[in-house]
Amino acid sequence: MAPDQKTTLETFQDHVRQAPDDPQLTYFDTTLSVRQVDELSDAMARALESFGIAPGARIALFMQNMPHFAITLLAAWKLGAIPVPLNPMLRTTELKHDLDDSGAELLVALDNLWEGVARDVVGSTGVRTVIIASPRSLQHRDDNRLQLEEDVSVTGDVVRFEDLLVRFEGKAPQPRGASLDDVAFLCYTSGTTGPSKGSVSTHRNVVEIARTICEVADLDSHSRVLGLAPLFHITGIMVQLVPALLARSVLILSYRYHPGVMLDSIKEHRPTFSVGPITAYIGLLQHPEFSKDHFRSFDRVYSGGAPISPSTARTFEERTGQQLLGAYGMTEATAATHLTPKGERSPVDPMTGALSVGKAIPGVSVRIIDDAGSDVPNGTPGEVLLSSGGVIAGYWHRPEDTAATIRDGWLHSGDIGVVDDDGWLYLVDRKKDLINCSGFKVWPREVEDALYEHPAVLEAAVIGVPDPYRGETVKAYVSLKEPESVSSDALQDFVRTRLAAYKRPEVIEILDDLPKTSSGKILRRALREEPSNGLSAASLDQK
Repeated sequence: MAPDQKTTLETFQDHVRQAPDDPQLTYFDTTLSVRQVDELSDAMARALESFGIAPGARIALFMQNMPHFAITLLAAWKLGAIPVPLNPMLRTTELKHDLDDSGAELLVALDNLWEGVARDVVGSTGVRTVIIASPRSLQHRDDNRLQLEEDVSVTGDVVRFEDLLVRFEGKAPQPRGASLDDVAFLCYTSGTTGPSKGSVSTHRNVVEIARTICEVADLDSHSRVLGLAPLFHITGIMVQLVPALLARSVLILSYRYHPGVMLDSIKEHRPTFSVGPITAYIGLLQHPEFSKDHFRSFDRVYSGGAPISPSTARTFEERTGQQLLGAYGMTEATAATHLTPKGERSPVDPMTGALSVGKAIPGVSVRIIDDAGSDVPNGTPGEVLLSSGGVIAGYWHRPEDTAATIRDGWLHSGDIGVVDDDGWLYLVDRKKDLINCSGFKVWPREVEDALYEHPAVLEAAVIGVPDPYRGETVKAYVSLKEPESVSSDALQDFVRTRLAAYKRPEVIEILDDLPKTSSGKILRRALREEPSNGLSAASLDQK
């Protein structure tokens, strides 16, 4: 990066001077211009300043995909403060952990999340001020189809977001800002291996990765970015919000993911760019109102967060007319490290059957290592290591975890992958998800891909469960497309011709829906914690 590179805020402020009337944020029937977003974030920054927020202070954001999120983020940056986006699905214990761990002094929360979750824990944290926001503000249509919750009767010592915008209208904070090496935000990891950790991204991390995404994805002032991924997530911030601010693209927000509302938003605002988990796209395709016309305006449709099965990618293209482009990244890499270039078709690895997640974007270096830490030849599976200007400074106040994850400048992803001679990356699976059946390695993704080939299967997740003879055996969970119907025995017969005997699921359980994170990833961890899986060894022993 050039030494005179500007922060995201500085570039946005250039846009305020150069193109103030260009549209920046769309929320249902309301569009805010670049100037309006600047004025609203000025007012909010002045409000935060009045509450004693100083450079370096942490401000927690606990809300859905609303303009209030972007306004607060920019307001915090204007003060040199640090936004802490929090998952709106957190419950009280999880929320308290993240507030305590980050040392947040102020919380901006959706009104129903305040009443339903935050109010019970904030008093025992360091949060001194609470600002609540209504999802019905900053839009006017208030249509029942918008799936917005009703405003709630709020109790406790709080102030309303909307009142602050009125009170501080036309006022600006003392100019502070932040340098490239200051912290831009703390994004909390999902905590799959213990308590969640605050991933520290600097403004330098943010602008370097976001500018590269703009270049690779051809985002500019004519682009319209669909806010499909949640903004609290690294994908939502770094592949939607920040690129939109840098490229002066319109960001289309629709509160929270609901397939019908999202399809309405697509038809009304005609986005050109989208990124989201494959489960979100499947939900759109399964909705009764979906039609091929919904995707007519897109020129790029990316999916990340989890590998896509080749059969799912084929189905998506047949239904939408759009190629589903693979993407890969991590919170600890400040989002995307790999994207499928436009005009290129993601290949399938002949050895693993995995669909590629893309090629490394400019500035990203990749290594594949074995268990001994040695580099392996192209075409050989191993752990994916990443180096780029997006690799985080570390975990918030966790030097030991930082040292274990980032070594000699290389981020150890925990993902098992393969790189071919042309630079395409294929994800085999998570290192910790490996199933060991009598010494044979089984990667869940390979079994899941075989299940996805069945026309009735909507989603699939595979885990290892205890087995007194093999050590572990394979168990699969699937959900079905409506109105399809298929039995577990029929699915067993289907995979029998596609998988070696040791890879075949001993049990296939059909569920109405598979557990997911709020960003749309299927939660294998939740399936492992099912009580029935603790009894698997005994039940299998009786067969």
